[in-house]
Amino acid sequence: MERAEIKIARFSSCRGVAFEINPNRSNPFAIGSPTKQERIGTWLWLPWTRSNSFKILPQPRTISPTRSRTSSHFCDIDIEASDVELEFIAEVQDVEEADKAHRVKVQKLLPKNDTPRRSRLSIILLDQGFTFYKGLFVVCIALNMVALALSAVGYFPYAKKRATLFSIGNILALTLFRSEAFLRVIFWLAVKTLGRPCVSLGIKTATTSFLQSVGGIHSGCGVSSIAWLIYSLVLTLKNKDTTSLEIIVVAFTILSLLLISSLAAFPLLRHLHHNVFERTHRFAGWMALILLWLFIFLSMSYEPKSHTYDFTMSKVVKKQGLWLTLAITILIITPWLSVRKVQVSVSAPSNHAAIIKFEGGVQAGLLGRISPSPLSEWHAFGIISDGKKEHMMLAGAVGDFTKSLISTPPKHLWVRTMHFAGLPYLVNLYQRVLLVATGSGICVFLSFLLQPSKADVCLIWVAKDIELNFGREMRQLVNKYPKEKVIVHDTAICGRPNVAEMSVNAAIRWNVEVVIVTSNPEGSRDVLRACKRANIPAFGPIWDS
Repeated sequence: MERAEIKIARFSSCRGVAFEINPNRSNPFAIGSPTKQERIGTWLWLPWTRSNSFKILPQPRTISPTRSRTSSHFCDIDIEASDVELEFIAEVQDVEEADKAHRVKVQKLLPKNDTPRRSRLSIILLDQGFTFYKGLFVVCIALNMVALALSAVGYFPYAKKRATLFSIGNILALTLFRSEAFLRVIFWLAVKTLGRPCVSLGIKTATTSFLQSVGGIHSGCGVSSIAWLIYSLVLTLKNKDTTSLEIIVVAFTILSLLLISSLAAFPLLRHLHHNVFERTHRFAGWMALILLWLFIFLSMSYEPKSHTYDFTMSKVVKKQGLWLTLAITILIITPWLSVRKVQVSVSAPSNHAAIIKFEGGVQAGLLGRISPSPLSEWHAFGIISDGKKEHMMLAGAVGDFTKSLISTPPKHLWVRTMHFAGLPYLVNLYQRVLLVATGSGICVFLSFLLQPSKADVCLIWVAKDIELNFGREMRQLVNKYPKEKVIVHDTAICGRPNVAEMSVNAAIRWNVEVVIVTSNPEGSRDVLRACKRANIPAFGPIWDS
């Protein structure tokens, strides 16, 4: 009997991107229901080398195709099923021993995925553990409560006489750490001073954790300002003769507005009714600021002996509260001075996403806010730009506003021309970074592929029906980047991958300093946990900010 000839077939993607096939199907490019597997499992084929030869790595059983159809992304190759099986047997025998140790090592580092799936909200509220954000929140509360307690027992007389000033000081701090202009300067200084090869990785990751979590200071100071104002009102009511009824009424109104604003920001309400939170937070804050000015002038002009008001400016300007309130006002007004109504071009490659184009180039890593009506709601998106003539935003259809962009594309939108810095901007702190994105989350990273960056970035993008849902333009932007630094995984063709395992493998292979992920709460959590177990610094969205 003649010896069977083993045909070694090499597959090359038409677009040079990563893809999966299952050898146990009659058509290796069809994604269908899993068939009976006896000798060979499911494998992932990736273009590890520039020559587009492929290495075979085992994939966990968690990968499952999302639907059954023939791929339209690859060249047509006629191959018999028996030939594919013979090839896999030969190749597995060659690489199995070499890859065994690596597979065991990676699997040990990954968290066990044996817990039941939880809702998005439960992951946001309950499944993040004690984050750096919460740590900053606790520190702010603790410091203020210690000072308040010392004041109450008489060991801090300065605070007892100026309890209202401490409340205003906390309002200034919470405003400062939510000011997009102030944070833009802080992020820029951090990148300029710490984004050098000589600075240790530990300092860079600590800086990233802090800057990403400054919202904890905002929340902690907000609660503390309420505590100090209550304390001030209690002291005032004990000495009614030293103040007037008007001042007490204004102070109680400010307290009520701060309480309403804080309750609206409670995580459960904020995530379930975001528009209610945004409008309540904004308008209650504005009303409180107006009344704060009234309170400043009334309290600093009141004469207890004559029960009259002396509105002499020379007297008022000497008070610290006036200047703190002025600083708060400037910080709140500054972003609104950059609001403009601009012409936009909106296209919808599918009913899943819209592409919004604006004039003017934008630096990589910055984010922008847009609104159909500036006093109602604002939406933040990552900015895609080559830094030259134009920039654009990719808006996934997940809410009423983003869906309206697809159904009734607007000709004009309100924008804040002052773009703000977020986690993507801190890519510039590092020398080598792995960016992991799912779905429309790719928009915050694409600028790093289109314009020069201090960091050497690599990319993993996992999405469904990429060209169909996000358009050929998005695919072409990714294809401009060196293909040895990009893995694009289309789940409609390749099935749903274990993104956490894929990220750890890529981080080790590319020898990156840090992983930055943008995904849904569950996806981000899984990648962060996997990287933590592998001792790889990783950062993702702060859902409780």
